[in-house]
Amino acid sequence: MKLSAIFYIAITTLLLVGIVTMVFFNVSYPIVFYTVVVGQAWWIFTVYKVITDDYTTDKTFDDWYEDHPISREEA
Repeated sequence: MKLSAIFYIAITTLLLVGIVTMVFFNVSYPIVFYTVVVGQAWWIFTVYKVITDDYTTDKTFDDWYEDHPISREEA
């Protein structure tokens, strides 16, 4: 099963929220420290997965935004 790039981004977000929560509740320093180290490694892995993701599209910058399409002017 191939995982999409959004999965890795979601895990990165959950790690960040977890770290913020641990700091807010004064969890012991070693736990927060090692979670941050794991989070940094996961972030680097996420960047690699997003960059190397086999994603193609036929959209161009001329298509503007998908939620507000602008018709192309025929010359």
